[in-house]
Amino acid sequence: MEANTTHIIPPPVFDGEEYDLWVARMTTHLEALDLWELIEEDYAVWPLPENPTVAQLKNHKESKTRKAKARACLFSSISKIIFTRIMNLNSVKDIWDYLKSEYQGSEQTKGMKALNLAREFEMQSMKETKTIKSYADKLLSIANKVRLLSKDFSDERIVQKILVIVHEKYESKISSSEESKDLSNITLGELVNALQAQEQRRMMRHEEAVQGVFHIKAQNSRGGKDKKNNKWKKKKPAESSNKQQNDTFSPCPHCKNQTTLKKMLVEA
Repeated sequence: MEANTTHIIPPPVFDGEEYDLWVARMTTHLEALDLWELIEEDYAVWPLPENPTVAQLKNHKESKTRKAKARACLFSSISKIIFTRIMNLNSVKDIWDYLKSEYQGSEQTKGMKALNLAREFEMQSMKETKTIKSYADKLLSIANKVRLLSKDFSDERIVQKILVIVHEKYESKISSSEESKDLSNITLGELVNALQAQEQRRMMRHEEAVQGVFHIKAQNSRGGKDKKNNKWKKKKPAESSNKQQNDTFSPCPHCKNQTTLKKMLVEA
């Protein structure tokens, strides 16, 4: 029974950039569809003989269908501009070889690409805003591009780059790693995980310190409001007392009684 391949996601469309990356993904894609042998060694589909058998008819149809599937797969994985260059090529192998000669280039060209990538690798520096993970991912991405050109690029070289360029704030962790394990044998994953753990602890301490500052500011702000309210409460009774005194006449010289202005006006 033919395998169900409807769940296989096609590779991204090749637009002329990062050919080696596209080849790696396309190779796996064709192998999953059982079509890679058409790239390695194409075969011819011979005409059917007179009065073919059922088996001959079946094999002939399957051979034509597989070649059509492989061709359609390549056509659907390239941009429109590139398609116009290879649409007249009938053989799947001819299409593959054309793309290889056009975009991969000679060994000399591959060597120059690898050299430029090596220079880019050496120029990478870790900025204060970058995390250990993002910096390591950038270095690994460049290394993988070199590897796609069939050039050797070891993880040890990435480890050495990180150890040399890493910030001073990680030196304590590197020193402790030297005491517990030989750094010449540490893997890239172990180094990144160790430095990332220290980075996360520093971030947590920084967040706690920031929260503490905000808490102190909030307390000071509430304390200032309380002082202002207490001052207003003390001032308000005095003002009320002064107002009451202003509304009261001095004692009468004859009866010695204090009569409010309001009462005198009512009696008058």
